[in-house]
Amino acid sequence: MKSIKKTMSRREFIRNSIIGASVMASTSVIKFASAQVEPPLLRLGGPIFEKFEGPDAWIAILKRLGYRAAYCPVGTGEKDDVVSAYSEAARKADIIIAEVGAWSNPISPNEKERSQAITKCREHLALAEKIGAKCCVNVSGSRNEKHWAGPHKDNLTKETFELIVETTRAIIDDVKPTRTYFTLEAMPWSYPDCPDSYLRLIKAIDRERFAVHLDPVNFVSSPQLYFKNAELIRECFEKLGPVIKSCHAKDILMKEDIYTTHLDEVRPGLGQLDYATFLRELSKYPDTPLMLEHLPNAEEYRLAADHIRSVAQTIGLSFG
Repeated sequence: MKSIKKTMSRREFIRNSIIGASVMASTSVIKFASAQVEPPLLRLGGPIFEKFEGPDAWIAILKRLGYRAAYCPVGTGEKDDVVSAYSEAARKADIIIAEVGAWSNPISPNEKERSQAITKCREHLALAEKIGAKCCVNVSGSRNEKHWAGPHKDNLTKETFELIVETTRAIIDDVKPTRTYFTLEAMPWSYPDCPDSYLRLIKAIDRERFAVHLDPVNFVSSPQLYFKNAELIRECFEKLGPVIKSCHAKDILMKEDIYTTHLDEVRPGLGQLDYATFLRELSKYPDTPLMLEHLPNAEEYRLAADHIRSVAQTIGLSFG
């Protein structure tokens, strides 16, 4: 007899897997509530500004900051034994290495830039595999020749969607990861630009090691989404929760003294992103890291972390 997995289409299998895992996550939350036991600890992380030499010093800094997740501490040129040492240190300390950034433009109209970006994605995905990171993350890129992740009239077209699919498949097929994932972070003007386009990409790319990196701020591209961002966050987790491998923590603020829509990225706590909803949804997947980014110094990161922890505390959650 053929297995169910073999007889159903790939699209049906992905859809059913996501739905099944979502039901299991919701059931787990209900069990925690009904049994009156402590909810699972969440994982917060961010860049570190102190210099360190070796895995032990790295772990010590993370613990002092109260981080249970971390950005990858080494580059692609590092020796295998050093990479392994950091991986083992993280495992022993219960630190999750959240992501390896491969920031580049693999769909650039400039062929040299495109080729270099694809090589970078492959190398960084291989590093994520070696060190055991949750994912390697990039944006899909842009057809903009001047701004590698900027807006362009051709970004949200069928042709560009197909180019993203082809390029992403090639990166994953070349590296063949078995314990990490290649992920694309959303942008307001590039695919994926909403939860449904994430689902379309998952189905079209059709690779088990392709997954989602969630940054809800990057979805907020209109007043409608700005004022209803709690609903947007719930939609993200309802549709994508089991395949979200890492999240970014930012905030967003709409200017009120001008007469065109102007949205600014700001430090968590200074904007209107509904962090209570974000953390409640994230608590269904407690080993999915929440990573701070884009702040200028250690003090700003401390203030951001303090805000997120305070929101967690008000809703009965904790980062440990």
